[in-house]
Amino acid sequence: MCGVNGWVAVLLCLLAVSGMARAAETLYNGIVLPDEWPPKRSGLPREPMPVPYLKDQPAVIPIDVGRQLFVDDFLIQETTLKRTFHSAEYHAENPVLKPDKPWEIKGKSNVAFPYSGGVWHDPADNLFKMWYAVGNEGWITHWFGYAVSKDGIHWEKPALQDIAGRRKELDGSNVILDVSHHDSSVIWLDHTAADPSTRFKYFATEKQGGWRYIYRTSRDGIHWSGPVASKPIWGDRATIFSNPFRKVWCLSQRIHGGNVGRARAYMEDRDPGKLVEKIQPNQGLAAAGESVFWTNADDLDPRNPVEEYGTIRPQLYNLDATPYESLMLGFFAIWTGPENDTVARERLQKRCDILLGFSRDGFHWDRPHRERFIAANWADGAWNFGNIQSAGGGCLVVGDKLYFYVSARARDATGGHGNGSAGLAILRRDGFASMHAGDTGGTLTTRPLTFKGKHLFVNADCPHGELKAEVLDKDGKAIEPFTVANCEPVSCDKTLAALTWKGSADLSAVAGKPVRFRFHLNNGGIYAFWVSPDKSGASHGYVAAGGPGFTGPTDTVGKREQR
Repeated sequence: MCGVNGWVAVLLCLLAVSGMARAAETLYNGIVLPDEWPPKRSGLPREPMPVPYLKDQPAVIPIDVGRQLFVDDFLIQETTLKRTFHSAEYHAENPVLKPDKPWEIKGKSNVAFPYSGGVWHDPADNLFKMWYAVGNEGWITHWFGYAVSKDGIHWEKPALQDIAGRRKELDGSNVILDVSHHDSSVIWLDHTAADPSTRFKYFATEKQGGWRYIYRTSRDGIHWSGPVASKPIWGDRATIFSNPFRKVWCLSQRIHGGNVGRARAYMEDRDPGKLVEKIQPNQGLAAAGESVFWTNADDLDPRNPVEEYGTIRPQLYNLDATPYESLMLGFFAIWTGPENDTVARERLQKRCDILLGFSRDGFHWDRPHRERFIAANWADGAWNFGNIQSAGGGCLVVGDKLYFYVSARARDATGGHGNGSAGLAILRRDGFASMHAGDTGGTLTTRPLTFKGKHLFVNADCPHGELKAEVLDKDGKAIEPFTVANCEPVSCDKTLAALTWKGSADLSAVAGKPVRFRFHLNNGGIYAFWVSPDKSGASHGYVAAGGPGFTGPTDTVGKREQR
């Protein structure tokens, strides 16, 4: 009887053998996942998604992975500081990439944008790279284009000569894949690929009679394999992303129905090819096979600001995600109308804006701020009149800034779905939310934390104030010499600044022990903190789609950025 005695032990063995029991998974941040994972939901309500880890935090939170962001109260025991959320700002030179080649001006209108596609910084040759949709026929694009940049703002479309399978009229173009029709796509730069020939991964919904989801691989992002995996899929707008915290690939699949309209189902697997092969084709109104109901727009999402369409209930058009520092960022494309028939009749574009979600377990999304993070501009002549969509990879870390690339469409005189270009929006690094204090000052005390590092760093904006910190024991008493009196004050506007104490070179005396930080702040804000093993300030968190200076998927280099 499994080598043990007793009915309880027998039952446990039988459950284990039958696959009904599994060891609980504890994440890098101390969150323990439930036995049933991903969790099954009976449906998708219009209420905000519950987030279990915000109601039941770990007793002690490890913070060895990444910068610790103040986007929620997961890390906060108590505070008198006020949280402020921030939106990205469009770059003055937008659109940064637009259709300007003969092969990009096709059919009813012109298209050159990532949808979701991919924008990454490749450390192999120190270049920004973009994969984007080319050409247009109705709403379906034909080809994939490839562009490169040294600064992420000015892009070049290289003339490529040796692309197999490309029709003759595309010789010398930057088209890297010539497929009959495609809609949604994702290109992912996989730094952890064991086989170099699979370093770049392509996932796309291609039209082959019906929709099929296709997985291809590439060594250089230019020359691609044939389909490695292919499966019929319901819906055109499906994307895949990597969750490296749990080492799984995740499918964000469109479903549609009920009182939520467009919504998302979720499925995961450690192997991207196996994930594609598990897709069930007939799940338009439900989650099927191993997929589960995931998330949707809810009644807190903003309505269309145009009064005529303001009664339309928002829907979730798409959800891309990416690992950033110590959490997953979710890019919620919230659709607020009008419907396709109105778009064609009135010669408009459907309105989608990007809102943000944050997840510390990779499934549950906290969405505390419902202002538009990257918004459409409902004005005639605007390049970003409608249908704002995020790019695969999410964002790039460029010095002390985050670069967010989006696709957008200008108002279409033909009433079609074209006129697409790519834009850039910029945010301070870690700048999603900050905790602020005024003249009277305030404090923020964390929950119990553990760390292996030695050096405390902050991302702070307090050039006319100051920030200090102290280290507290389990009883809330300051641990000598890490008192507020001994702390060297920081008065700066920097995305990386060290906090130190007189009487100690570093935090090694309290490393590995449960402690709390209490930050004292006046006239300024704090965005993030972290404890690094290096004086460089390397966070060892994830840097989304990378950026200049990074050699892989995480920040192992650090740097003292100046603003």
